Amino acid sequence: MPKNPPESMQRHLRQRLNTHAAERWPQLTRVHVRFRAGFAYVDGELKEGERLPLCRLRFAGVLHTWGFALYLASRDSYQDNFLPNGLPSGSPEECLDCASGLYLDGMPA
Repeated sequence: MPKNPPESMQRHLRQRLNTHAAERWPQLTRVHVRFRAGFAYVDGELKEGERLPLCRLRFAGVLHTWGFALYLASRDSYQDNFLPNGLPSGSPEECLDCASGLYLDGMPA
């Protein structure tokens, strides 16, 4: 079974995603990240308190590049996917932007 990143990396990822969301996604009040079996599950918290699943990041052993899977609300599951640059992995911020752009664009700030 794949291992989760060390606790220090988990804290760093949470901090990076929350900082980025505060700068880029005013619809979100917070980003929640939970870890399980080498994956980081990323949810956005809307201003009304509702939590919205956004994406799943696959830990590949380094802090700056994570595999990307998009949450599909129609299936209530995650599916490996490609980022806008055509790659299946990228920075946590790129992954958050891709998923948030899909679910939050057009939503009032």
